[in-house]
Amino acid sequence: MDGGTILKTSISSNIEANKKDYIRSRLIEFNLRHFPEELKGRYEELKLHLVDEDEDIIGGIVGEFCWNWLEIHYLFVEEEHRKSGYGQLLIREAEKMAIQKKCDFIKLDTLSFQALGFYVKEGYEVYGTIENAGGHTHYYLKKDIKNRA
Repeated sequence: MDGGTILKTSISSNIEANKKDYIRSRLIEFNLRHFPEELKGRYEELKLHLVDEDEDIIGGIVGEFCWNWLEIHYLFVEEEHRKSGYGQLLIREAEKMAIQKKCDFIKLDTLSFQALGFYVKEGYEVYGTIENAGGHTHYYLKKDIKNRA
């Protein structure tokens, strides 16, 4: 093998949080070497949540500001609170934050039984699909927000 001798290998699906963080941080470190100087240091998590009067979480959005874009990993609203505008409230707050951070676009993905119609209504465009993802279609969407400040 190139790069030296490997003394011991171990493959496990039980990865400790610190090892997962190590792998993630090393990839980010590698990626940073390939981005323009003005984008370095622009990497942070997005965590928004909605709570009811009892402080129970009824929805939230999780993602990452990655250099010049926002990547949304999860947007969820409890079933009994759907169709009440909470998803729209969350995504628009995330978009507002992305604009403030001078992101050029937002990207996310959804499955055919999830929220494709919602995202399209919010201005997201499908740029790719994978058929038969667990018997469903997996959609990849993007919304350009450059120069919206």
